[in-house]
Amino acid sequence: MIATTFRLAKEDGACIEGYKKFAKSVGGIRKYGKDTPIPLSKVADVLGLVDAIWCFKCTIEPSDKEARLFACDCAEHVLPIFEKKYPEDTRPRQAIEVARRFAYGKATLEELAAARDAAWDAAWAAARAAARDAAWDAAWDAAWDAAGDAEQEWQLKRFKEIVS
Repeated sequence: MIATTFRLAKEDGACIEGYKKFAKSVGGIRKYGKDTPIPLSKVADVLGLVDAIWCFKCTIEPSDKEARLFACDCAEHVLPIFEKKYPEDTRPRQAIEVARRFAYGKATLEELAAARDAAWDAAWAAARAAARDAAWDAAWDAAWDAAGDAEQEWQLKRFKEIVS
């Protein structure tokens, strides 16, 4: 189980609104305890996935590997959208593969940086092409609206699997 504490969240600059909302959900900080472990899955239930992901930066035990693997899973889950439009561009898939290897200590920081840069280049190229293609923009917006809720549900489920 990956967890944080009220103390760690405060030290890392948790937003006041979320901090107070979570404290209220557990009956107050004094009652719960500043150093009592808070499972990230519970943070997700109370505050949502975005705040729970933020908590990766202030966990009791290091969670860089899990955070990186979660990001890889999310990117890989939507990768078919990019690959359908750009089937010859393998840079995003390669970046995900390098990031996974890095998480397991099998790629260097230099390899990770190069893969990240290549993936960003691919994303910017796709964005520029989309800006020139209003029909694709409209299709993208419609697909995003339809798939957004389902994707968020998938991400929340995957997040909880990783942090539990």
